[in-house]
Amino acid sequence: MNIVIVESPAKAKTINKYLGSSYEVLASFGHVRDLPAKNGSVDPDANFKMIWEVDPKAAGRLNDIAKSLKGADRLILATDPDREGEAISWHVLEVLKEKRALKDQKIERVVFNAITKQAVSDAMKNPRQIDGALVDAYMARRALDYLVGFTLSPVLWRKLPGARSAGRVQSVALRLVCDRELEIEKFVPREYWSLIATLLTPRGDAFEARLVGADGKKIQRLDIGNGAEAEDFKKALEAAAYAVTSVDAKPARRNPQAPFTTSTLQQEASRKYGFAPAHTMRIAQRLYEGIDIGGETTGLITYMRTDGVQIAPRGDHPGTQGDRRGLRQRLRAGRPAPVPGQGQERAGSPRGDPPDRHVPPS
Repeated sequence: MNIVIVESPAKAKTINKYLGSSYEVLASFGHVRDLPAKNGSVDPDANFKMIWEVDPKAAGRLNDIAKSLKGADRLILATDPDREGEAISWHVLEVLKEKRALKDQKIERVVFNAITKQAVSDAMKNPRQIDGALVDAYMARRALDYLVGFTLSPVLWRKLPGARSAGRVQSVALRLVCDRELEIEKFVPREYWSLIATLLTPRGDAFEARLVGADGKKIQRLDIGNGAEAEDFKKALEAAAYAVTSVDAKPARRNPQAPFTTSTLQQEASRKYGFAPAHTMRIAQRLYEGIDIGGETTGLITYMRTDGVQIAPRGDHPGTQGDRRGLRQRLRAGRPAPVPGQGQERAGSPRGDPPDRHVPPS
């Protein structure tokens, strides 16, 4: 028997169907350990030693995993491919070591960017060890969160009663907001006028022309600085005769937008549909974990928590035609309902993209 660990029960159910009876897929339900919310959890004077505490809600799930390992041949850690997923695998492994639940089992780490049978099967054929660099990056982030938060939060509570906390992200965001506000306060408004004429061709087709020069001089955006000057130009233009002296036709090239990253996904969903980031990510998570299509649970997008814009190998497959329309309908409905006959999309991290930019998972 092979024991596979993933984060969510929905993902566990889907992957179990793909792998068959020789595998048992269990869910950790996210992170299982964290730093206790008290002084001393991170000690900068002891090489940033960190004290981890098992979440009471996760204790029972960890016990179940430990029991399942009895008689198992392999422990396969298949959490998400990002930094947080790597950290979850590391935490689970460390807790199992502390419980002495591991005997002679082979320990493997596998990652996949899409929950499809092909992607999961390929991942199982290419296991690796836990990436220490990603785990170190996670611990650095948690240590910074803890140290900055415990230092700044008391100051925030004194200055803004009722405020919740300050931290690594909030502090930088506040600085950006304050700097921008200072720029706004320093801004000196300057009046300028633009002159646009609506003209007709001999065939009666209307088009607009903007005043860009007069008396042999080029007019810049801010050169007409008051209404009186603009009115003088208007009178001169109304009395003028117009002719098209030349037409320049140049080829224009438009490149497609890059696939979504986490931030551009959230921005586009907010701009087009008014979705809050949390709502967008809930929908994307369900699309990633998979939904039932024709009796089989299938992942519809690749991993959505990413800063990368690489396209999956099957991104140019003919089956992707019409995918934009399908994902747009699902997002508007606020749920990832499948659209029959359409392909699979990528709404392409921190933990924490709608249509127009996606590719199918491999």
